[in-house]
Amino acid sequence: MGGGWKVERLVAVRRSLRTSLDRSRALGAALARAGPRLDEIRQRLPSMEAAVRPIRADRDALADAGGHIDRSVVPAAAVLKVFDAVHGLERSLLSDPRADLPGYLAVLKHLEEALRFLSDNYGLAVQWLDDIVDYLDDQTLADQRFIMGLKSFLVSLKSSPSPLDGGLLAATLDKLESEFRLLLAEHTTPLPMPPDTSDASTISTSPIPVLVIHKLRAILERMTANNLLDRCVSIFVDVRGSNIRASLRALNLDYLEITPNEFNDVQSIEGYIEKWGRHLQFAVKHLFETELKVCVEVFEQTGPPDVAVSCFADIAARAGILGFLRFGTIVTETRKDPIKLLKLLDVFATLNKLRLDFNRLFRGKDCVEIQNQTRDLIKRVIDGACDIFWELLHQVELQRQMPPPSDGAVPRLVSFITEYCNKLLSDEYRPVLTQVLIIHRSWKQEKFQEEMLTDAILEIFKALEANFDIWSKSYGDTSLSFLFAMNTHWHFYKNLKGTRLGELLGEAKLKEHEQYKDYYAASFLRESWGKLPPLLSREGLILFSGGRVKARDLVKQRLKGFNESFNEMYHKQSSWVISDKDLREKMCQLVVQTIVPSYRSYMQNYGPLVEQDSSASKYAKYTAQSLEKMLGSLFQHKPGRTMSLSIGHSNGKLTSVMNNLSRSASTVRQLASSSTGLCLLALTHLCWCSCLHDPVAVLPPLSSRHHVPMSLPGDRDCFHLPGLPLRGKPIKTSMDGSDQ
Repeated sequence: MGGGWKVERLVAVRRSLRTSLDRSRALGAALARAGPRLDEIRQRLPSMEAAVRPIRADRDALADAGGHIDRSVVPAAAVLKVFDAVHGLERSLLSDPRADLPGYLAVLKHLEEALRFLSDNYGLAVQWLDDIVDYLDDQTLADQRFIMGLKSFLVSLKSSPSPLDGGLLAATLDKLESEFRLLLAEHTTPLPMPPDTSDASTISTSPIPVLVIHKLRAILERMTANNLLDRCVSIFVDVRGSNIRASLRALNLDYLEITPNEFNDVQSIEGYIEKWGRHLQFAVKHLFETELKVCVEVFEQTGPPDVAVSCFADIAARAGILGFLRFGTIVTETRKDPIKLLKLLDVFATLNKLRLDFNRLFRGKDCVEIQNQTRDLIKRVIDGACDIFWELLHQVELQRQMPPPSDGAVPRLVSFITEYCNKLLSDEYRPVLTQVLIIHRSWKQEKFQEEMLTDAILEIFKALEANFDIWSKSYGDTSLSFLFAMNTHWHFYKNLKGTRLGELLGEAKLKEHEQYKDYYAASFLRESWGKLPPLLSREGLILFSGGRVKARDLVKQRLKGFNESFNEMYHKQSSWVISDKDLREKMCQLVVQTIVPSYRSYMQNYGPLVEQDSSASKYAKYTAQSLEKMLGSLFQHKPGRTMSLSIGHSNGKLTSVMNNLSRSASTVRQLASSSTGLCLLALTHLCWCSCLHDPVAVLPPLSSRHHVPMSLPGDRDCFHLPGLPLRGKPIKTSMDGSDQ
């Protein structure tokens, strides 16, 4: 019993000793682990001692300062927290915005908000820190050198020029600027000119897709929020303006750079004027119209309300709209001539078609230069056109003293003026000229009446007829005068019939010219080739044995006279011209009919008398066939004579072609002033119609033709005396056929 208790006691002691031993081992291990930490604390103790050394205050003073320090540190801690947030955005904002532009812009917006917070609170936080440093200094709670170090650090914070974000916002905006340019460039391509530049239906709503427009607007919103709208406007003007210039370069607009010293007259740039009209319509109705739409779509919701118009004005000016206006001004500075009037009307018609477009596109103060140059051009065009138009009559009258064509052809002035007046009365030019005259008179506070235009053109034609009358009297050769009159009257009839000028003159006036042509054709034949058949007279030719020798001599004599007269007339008329091909062929046919049948009959009857003679070739020089061939080759049109509107000019006046142009006159009035001439006119008309194989063309009684300007004496012997000289005074007639 007693031994058992002892054993238990020993076991308990052993257990206690083992537990103590384990604790000792654990404590030793803990001490071993704490050794390095104690070494670290030992190493930090000097620095901690140095940090605490500036604090000289006692415990109570430090306790009072604790609240002040906490209140000052809270704003600084909030600023530091935002700084950490800004640093967290850096990776997203330095990436490519194209991958996710909306997300990129959202992050940028966060950055802007953070920077606004920093801008608002950074200074306040520094001021709080500055105040607590002053408090520590006032309360001498720290070493003076420590206080001065803090103050110096705060001063550097206040004066630091570095941005709060370290330049992150600037880098982000540069990326957005590049993306704005890239988006524009990718969706900007030159526009080709359509076949019909006046058709505005070919203009697309916008060349830039809606999605891209939204992206550009989103970028502009952020750039504008950062006061960088002007940079986007500059990029837009550069990219879109370059695109318009590329579209225009494809049209080869070198002619816009031409100067007045590089050409002589408007005709030398006539082709350029037609191009200018089409190119300007394309530029305005397609390029600038499209550009204004793009400007409005991109900028209408961003920035000031006039930024879109201002941007468009800059693009238009850089693209070259002023170059088009300067070229139009150069056209107005060319020397005066009739063709210039037509070209000025072309310029006005182009500008008038674009009037509403100009007023809508180039409005506002940003387009003042374009507006001023456009107004100046329109005034120059209208003034120049009216000056030339009202001077036309005077210039036609000035040609009256010039000599007529030496070959009897239609004067170039006649063909020019008839064609020119028809152009002015055409649907192409008459409405434009009327509008120009209306505007010009309205500037003078004067009214315009429609008949002013037609009256002016009729006066020009009257002056032309007066020229014609004087020219026809200036020929020394009567036959040539008749040929000239026939040529010109036929030209009037043929080239005025069915035209606007012909309608203005009236059918009776045109019929008068046709009748005069018939009359002068017969007069020409009578005064020239009609004199040759009587030379082959059969009088005294008695073919019997006793009179054969005498007959041969008479035949030789008469053939010699015929040959000499024929050679002289043929040589003279070989240089004469009948301008119209059909008229030439008909007149040659009439000449052949006048000469060849008589000659053939004469040679058949009396040719054998001389053909047996050794000198037969001196008298029987021609055969009927050779005469017909020779006569059929007469009156050929000479190369180089032109009847187009392309004429030269001199002295800045209408044109020197109007100085070199020949003139014509109405000699028919002289010849038809007697009853003899009247009968010849009727006979010639019948002969002419027969030649034309027109069985129904019968000349009506002259008394029934109200516009034939003739006085009809009461002679009754005209049919019996067709070869008598014409009698009576020439009658001057007005344009409407009334006697003056």
